[in-house]
Amino acid sequence: MSGVKKIAWLILALALCMMIISGRRLQAVRQTYREGDENYARLTERVRPQSLPISEAPGSSIDIPDLQIDFAALGEVNPDAVAWLYGPDTAIDYPVMQATDYDYYLHHLPDGTYNANGALFIDYNWKDFTDELTVVYGHNMKSGRMFGSLTQYKKQPYFEAHPYLYLYTAENKNYRIDLIYGCVIKAGQWRERAFTFKENLDALLAYAAHNTTFVSDAQYSPGDKVIALATCSYEFDDARYVVLGILRS
Repeated sequence: MSGVKKIAWLILALALCMMIISGRRLQAVRQTYREGDENYARLTERVRPQSLPISEAPGSSIDIPDLQIDFAALGEVNPDAVAWLYGPDTAIDYPVMQATDYDYYLHHLPDGTYNANGALFIDYNWKDFTDELTVVYGHNMKSGRMFGSLTQYKKQPYFEAHPYLYLYTAENKNYRIDLIYGCVIKAGQWRERAFTFKENLDALLAYAAHNTTFVSDAQYSPGDKVIALATCSYEFDDARYVVLGILRS
């Protein structure tokens, strides 16, 4: 066999090896995602055995779906669970966790299982949603799970079809989230401007209003409580997409 043929066969063998390795890695990733989805399905079945139609919250004019979440059962799974976030006709239907850092729930499911899906979690500086600003983080999964559907709010028609999300808490204080802005921002800029702190809420709202990807009729008034949902985006390196909403009850 000539030297040229040997090199050609070597290149082919290496290519086949790379294909096999890549295939196995892809299979492992898919298996991880599948295990995460199955874990969340079991959790939902345990803590939310039934879902009822949208109904008016007692003493309020705000319509909120009655999800009948068993927070006692959820607390037995993990006391770090502080709320449940739900988006009708979207993939967003998850507990919201809180650890003592920004890292743990990037790679752990609510029951503590290590998994790339991670969990939705709030900034550890807050204990509940009664402050002027609360930030919730979640992965932008290619499968569309977790906050993978959040980036769809870059399109006006998607916002018009899904203008509300809903938040449920263990204290039976439930909210409709009236979405107001969605904006792309560099992670470094997010940190440098300290947009996670309530003292900079006005600056965050001004930035989001100027750069919003959708137009909403919802209006912010001083004293309103704001929730920011943050995930990765891919317009440029280290991009983030943040959707802001007003908590209504």
